[in-house]
Amino acid sequence: MVDFLQAVVLGLIQGLTEFLPISSSAHLRIYPELFGWGDPGAAFTAVIQIGTEVAVLMFFRKDIWRIGRAWLLSLFKPEYRGHLDARMGWFIIFGSVPIVVLGVALKDVIEEDFRSLWLIGTTLIVLGVVLGVADRLGGTDRTIKQISLRDAILMGLAQALALIPGVSRSGATLSMGRLLGYEREAATRYAFLLAIPAVIGAGIFELKDIPNGDNLYGWGPTIVATIVSFVVGYAAIAWLLRYVTTRSYAPFVLYRVLLGAATLVLVATGVIAA
Repeated sequence: MVDFLQAVVLGLIQGLTEFLPISSSAHLRIYPELFGWGDPGAAFTAVIQIGTEVAVLMFFRKDIWRIGRAWLLSLFKPEYRGHLDARMGWFIIFGSVPIVVLGVALKDVIEEDFRSLWLIGTTLIVLGVVLGVADRLGGTDRTIKQISLRDAILMGLAQALALIPGVSRSGATLSMGRLLGYEREAATRYAFLLAIPAVIGAGIFELKDIPNGDNLYGWGPTIVATIVSFVVGYAAIAWLLRYVTTRSYAPFVLYRVLLGAATLVLVATGVIAA
């Protein structure tokens, strides 16, 4: 029963933090240590993210259907190849390549060295500052209709940095998008779409590791956490899209810096283990 209660809490954390530029994987590493639960494991973290990505599929189902249909038609009908939705399909595919390649190549490092709280605390601070600078200096005149293959790949490279907990998949993609001059809502929407193949792929890839000794939770708690993350994540998407149309990322930057600094202090003083 304790495992299931912990799973509900971790599902809430995942759902609340996945789409905000504050790193859900960092939160799933830091807060269990604060609660005295230990590291839930890289596989558990990856699998419950499937819940939040299913929320993305549901929320953007019309956009995804339109993009997928146009992309498939463009393979056989030349008149569709210049269509924005067909090009968006290719942009998502090419933009997903960096994180897939690096994720497979660095699997062992990701599951061990990258889960150090020293590293996570540092990346929370550094990438928080990067997000703040990008949001302040980046232009706001480009919409999602103006995205190019070069920009899609650059945002894909930025997303790949999220293999390090504390970077934040959405935060890295949003930072690159803002530096490239895209308005906040456009950068946010593309970040959501770009994450789908990578997150679902990583979750499926890690399914086989759930029952082993490197993860604290078995199938039951993992499924519960995934369901909770889906429900909470769906609500978080709607809120974030409304928020970014009128406000900056400054509160998220401040939160990242404070959480990162607190994490480093707690590790340095021995309150939590690195």
